[in-house]
Amino acid sequence: MKTRELFTLWHRVRDGTLSRAAFRREIEPLQQRIEWLLWAGCRSGHDKVAGMCREILKVSDAMWTFVRVPGVEPTNNLAERSLRHAVLWRKGSFGTHSAEGSLFVGRMLTVVTSLRQQKRHVLDYLTSANQAVLDRSPAPSILPLAAA
Repeated sequence: MKTRELFTLWHRVRDGTLSRAAFRREIEPLQQRIEWLLWAGCRSGHDKVAGMCREILKVSDAMWTFVRVPGVEPTNNLAERSLRHAVLWRKGSFGTHSAEGSLFVGRMLTVVTSLRQQKRHVLDYLTSANQAVLDRSPAPSILPLAAA
């Protein structure tokens, strides 16, 4: 099975035209082949290759979580998209120059990313948070369930 075939099957699971059980059956030969290749890599005689294969085998069950667990994607695209804003900010601003600045930026980027994922307005949240400080009242929650 090739990568293209795997993603074709995955898209069918995602759009509901292939059951998860059928998907598991279709993917099983690929899983077995990859595990076989990793074990072969461990015996390859190349220290770096063998070490990498051993490390992957330690977490090989996690590699296939998307096959077993609904809602888990087979790629890290969502994570990369979440980090993109932070990467662009760092490149454009040349980072921070103090531990306090780094802490502030880390917290702000977490807030911005979390709110955007929840489709909440960042400026509204920040305005409410600042007003809470001025009023000496509890800060608004960033948790999705508390926002509802």
